[in-house]
Amino acid sequence: MAYASPGTDDTSTDLDTDEKNHMLELGQLVSLTASDSGNKAKDKLLGQKALRRLAQNREAARKSRLRKKAYVEQLENSRLKLSQLEQELQRARQQGIFIPTPGDDQQPNSTSEKAGALAFDKDYAGWEDEHRKQISELRAALSAHAGDDELRRIVDGVMAHHHEAFRLKCVAARADAFHVLSGMWKTPVERCFMWLGGFRPSEILKFLASHLDPLTERQLASVHGLQQSSQQAEEGISQRVQALQQSVAETLASSGSPCLPVPAGRAPPPGDDAAPDCSGTMAAAVAKLVALESLVHEADGLRRQTLEQMQRVLTTRQSARALLVISDYLSRLRALSSLWIARPRE
Repeated sequence: MAYASPGTDDTSTDLDTDEKNHMLELGQLVSLTASDSGNKAKDKLLGQKALRRLAQNREAARKSRLRKKAYVEQLENSRLKLSQLEQELQRARQQGIFIPTPGDDQQPNSTSEKAGALAFDKDYAGWEDEHRKQISELRAALSAHAGDDELRRIVDGVMAHHHEAFRLKCVAARADAFHVLSGMWKTPVERCFMWLGGFRPSEILKFLASHLDPLTERQLASVHGLQQSSQQAEEGISQRVQALQQSVAETLASSGSPCLPVPAGRAPPPGDDAAPDCSGTMAAAVAKLVALESLVHEADGLRRQTLEQMQRVLTTRQSARALLVISDYLSRLRALSSLWIARPRE
């Protein structure tokens, strides 16, 4: 009874083997599926990291390009400023203007004129800083529609500050009129449009009327008359300057022989015993050049008079706008000088 046939045992063994094989295949399939899912997740994670690194590299490259561009622009601006400074120094030396160098204070020809010119440049730079603050205050008051009393206070302050500039130039012209005439404290374009150390009153009045509309007929007539009288006064002063230049040129040419004057305090060079003495000729020329100081004062007096008469013709609000127009015009001249210096060159 315990006997089992061999056929029955073989069938059971085959079933067990098939089941094991099926389970093994199922396990391999699950393993492959899990492995494939893991690889996809891993690939996805690696892809995200690569994208982040790529984005970081791009941002770093962009910042590097910006830094390089800013550095190159800074170098170019420094080069332009240095070139401008060298040109101005060269022009100043050609015009005989004092350029301080080490040891100049020990030279016997170091005079008060040099100190006066340097002091004026420093004082005028401070004047311009204060002027910009006052113009900003005036512009803000006009934008805020401030009352006439407030505007009058600011306008009077700006006018008083202009008078301070005339005072500084008067002191500088007394020390060295040529320094004021050269306009070396101004930009190159400003110097090109200068007239005897400042602006031409007639030119300012010419475009001022068009920026102050509406003006009454009486105001237009007054501004036009003021422009005509200013232009006549300018022509008179300019003619006197030309006459002075002609007189000095004739004095220098009257010697008729080489003139090698020896600076004061220095011994004549060896072998120059026969050189002609030009002290009389040069003294006469210097005496005539003294008149330049009064001409500079007269030109500034005309500028001061024009501003004061303009203020009497216009209302308080119109005077405020006129001062802004003048300031903006002079600022554009400075900006034009910067653009000229930075212009592309082939």
